[in-house]
Amino acid sequence: MRTDVAQIVRLEDYRPSDFLIDRVELDVRLHPTATKVTATLSMRPNPAGRSDVPLVLDGDEVNLKSVILDERPLEAGEFAAHPQSLTISQPPQHPFRLTIETEIDPTANTKLMGLYRSGGNYCTQCEAEGFRRITYFLDRPDVLAVYTTRIEADLEEAPVLLGNGNPVESGPVAGTSRHFAVWHDPFPKPSYLFALVGGRLGRVAKSFSTMSGRDVEIAVYVEPGKESRAGYALDALERSMIWDEKVFGREYDLDVFNIVAVSDFNMGAMENKGLNIFNDKYVLASPETATDTDYANIEAIIAHEYFHNWSGNRVTCRDWFQLCLKEGLTVFRDQEFSSDERSRPVHRIAEVKALRARQFLEDSSPLSHPVRPSQYREINNFYTATVYEKGAEIVRMLKTLLGGEDFRSGMDLYYERCDGTAATVEDFLKAFADVTGRDLTHFARWYAQSGTPRVNVRGHFDEAAATYRLDFEQRTPPTPGQPTKEPMVIPVSLGLVTEDGQPMQASCERVNSRGVFVLDKARDSITFTGVRSRPVPSLFRGFSAPVKLSLDLSSDDLLVLLRHDTDAFNRWQAAQTVAMRILVALSTGVSAGDEDMDALSSAFRSFTETGALNDPAFAALVLTPPSEADIAQEIGNDVNPDAVHRARKALRRRIGQGSFEPLARLHRGLAQTEPYSPDAASAGRRALRNATLDLLASADPSLGEKLASEQFETAGNMTDRLASLNVLMTIPGMVRENAIKSFKERYRTEPLVIDKWFILQAVIPEDTTLDRVKRLMEHPAFSFNNPNRVRSLVGSFAMLNQVQFNREDGAGYAFLASIVLRVDELNPQLASRLLTAFSTWKMMEPIRRSHARRALQSIAQKSNLSRDVGDIVNRSLEEAQAS
Repeated sequence: MRTDVAQIVRLEDYRPSDFLIDRVELDVRLHPTATKVTATLSMRPNPAGRSDVPLVLDGDEVNLKSVILDERPLEAGEFAAHPQSLTISQPPQHPFRLTIETEIDPTANTKLMGLYRSGGNYCTQCEAEGFRRITYFLDRPDVLAVYTTRIEADLEEAPVLLGNGNPVESGPVAGTSRHFAVWHDPFPKPSYLFALVGGRLGRVAKSFSTMSGRDVEIAVYVEPGKESRAGYALDALERSMIWDEKVFGREYDLDVFNIVAVSDFNMGAMENKGLNIFNDKYVLASPETATDTDYANIEAIIAHEYFHNWSGNRVTCRDWFQLCLKEGLTVFRDQEFSSDERSRPVHRIAEVKALRARQFLEDSSPLSHPVRPSQYREINNFYTATVYEKGAEIVRMLKTLLGGEDFRSGMDLYYERCDGTAATVEDFLKAFADVTGRDLTHFARWYAQSGTPRVNVRGHFDEAAATYRLDFEQRTPPTPGQPTKEPMVIPVSLGLVTEDGQPMQASCERVNSRGVFVLDKARDSITFTGVRSRPVPSLFRGFSAPVKLSLDLSSDDLLVLLRHDTDAFNRWQAAQTVAMRILVALSTGVSAGDEDMDALSSAFRSFTETGALNDPAFAALVLTPPSEADIAQEIGNDVNPDAVHRARKALRRRIGQGSFEPLARLHRGLAQTEPYSPDAASAGRRALRNATLDLLASADPSLGEKLASEQFETAGNMTDRLASLNVLMTIPGMVRENAIKSFKERYRTEPLVIDKWFILQAVIPEDTTLDRVKRLMEHPAFSFNNPNRVRSLVGSFAMLNQVQFNREDGAGYAFLASIVLRVDELNPQLASRLLTAFSTWKMMEPIRRSHARRALQSIAQKSNLSRDVGDIVNRSLEEAQAS
């Protein structure tokens, strides 16, 4: 589907492969610099493809040694071999066996795609197009084959040899110091799900009994000596397996399930069939080294990759345009799992905060694209928040529209029909349409149309008629390649609240029994009857659709919702909306009303005094104002990051001062005395205590420095210790610098904690931070070859430090441009992800905008850019559609 590096791949050009591969027999003889791979492919012409055409196999920097067709070595004139492709001009028009021998250098593979080494261990990453770096292949997701893999290695170097599927055979290689293992996966899969691991690894394991009574051995492999930190990951895996059986009826299908943690990984984790490979930051945890957020992320990502066994592996995607079919659906599934395991309202708020911070930003940037793109130049650049998080929101809306019972029936039918196939979005939606008899053609627009819909709502109360009318209007701004937008199907979960805070009983024939109104036109109105007093509308409860809402409610109305709404999400949203109005006014030079400031401060004090301990995790979220990035998004144009920073600092100070005594009482009362536990309730209490510490420090930096320093010294877990450091990072002085030094000394042998040490310093909101970051790049613990290190230092500076990355002198932009070019030579995927920090550049005021444009142009003008970076920089520089 791609013939050269510059080609645009289009969904409309899809056609089936001309050849199929039924079986793959791999013999991989591991060696640090000269691994030999023999791939025997049982192939046949595809009846759905073209006949009498050459066989063209994909490659990427492959060193070919030999080609054998049906046991006959091919001569030079019978094939054409290049590092990027292998062409056999006259392949048989009947089933045949093709044997290809290649040689690769895992140690030199800094791209971390294909087969590479991490910490002396061998591992693979093949999604999306990494298998072609191992051998020539039809490297596309709609070619499914059964794999048998023989792995051979030096016994001392790699005593553990793991592959996809079930173990078949293992033993020594006679007369050598080497040994082998054979693995067989009976389930057909695409090449991107292939995996192998070889190395010296510790192991924790247990037996799991499936709902049908099958015994499965589940195991986590880690660096020797860190087995005690893998227990939570193993427990999360077991809970994920139980949950998927209970909620979706999905049972695991192999005899073993293995997870391997590696320190060098471009992504979070990979769902290879039966052999998940993880970035070790999402596996290893102990109270001393991992925060509550780390534990929650481990739980969620373990679940996500396991759930892929059905939503991604058993049913895979026909082509990479259908990526959302496996990722969006699986994100929805892991979000539901985490919501059931923890607090559903709190988790939903966290999901939406992440969606707005990443996906809404993406939708408003030059990198905006539909959930199912219509074209791409580099598929690695479409593993985005739009595909993942917005893709999950589409599935959630589908459940909201259909109801839980019909949604489950549709999921069952989808799995039944598509098991063992490479499916499409149309296959997915058809299952639900056939179950319910509902036409989902209009709903499918969510997959094709990019941008975040804006929904404006105005309420009209008619006291004489005892009615209340809500007028809705939806509009989606233009995005790159889509200047004209059509109305979407938007489920609106809603309710009414009286002005004194009571749920209002009113009827509306357009609202179903689950409290959902479907907005599917550009403009629409609904009317409630039996309304005796003016209500306060509570709209998009639970964030029922990924839209931006504009509602004509006063601050007093919003604070009624904060105090009394039965929907926890909208209680939190009400506080956020009032705070955002104040922050935007302060940031843009418009005087924020003292009445609004006083009202919010008073509401927060009342909440802190009377309601915070009812749900501490929820209270911590309520007491946290919108981030600087959120404020910039809300302003939208001519953003001055310095003004935004000052505005947020001022509001936090006002909140802290207005609630000082109750905040101080909470901080004292929530001090932890019991042993650490990562459970949701304990994590919630820590979150609230640390939120109070932040506000107290904002109100009184001297006291904040004292409290944070004491907490740093006495903390019994990483969550509290890191929270205290985050507060100290905002207070210049020797106390901060000594704490930074002490933290480094305490954890100097802990790579994942040293990542946190880099992050802490990269996000200091001071003019000297860029120089600090440059110095830290010379630190012995920093390495450009380790993605976690680069993300921790450079990525955190560019994506989390709004005020210093977006410096008025442009130095932050120039710095990132130079780093992107340097990293691109080693690891294009990592470089392109760093480059997305420029996604906000067109929001900035003219001086910063000019500096950012020059930095991007300096990248674009370089020769020999990778396809990954070239794609992002060119799209970033394209003229934005007016919004």
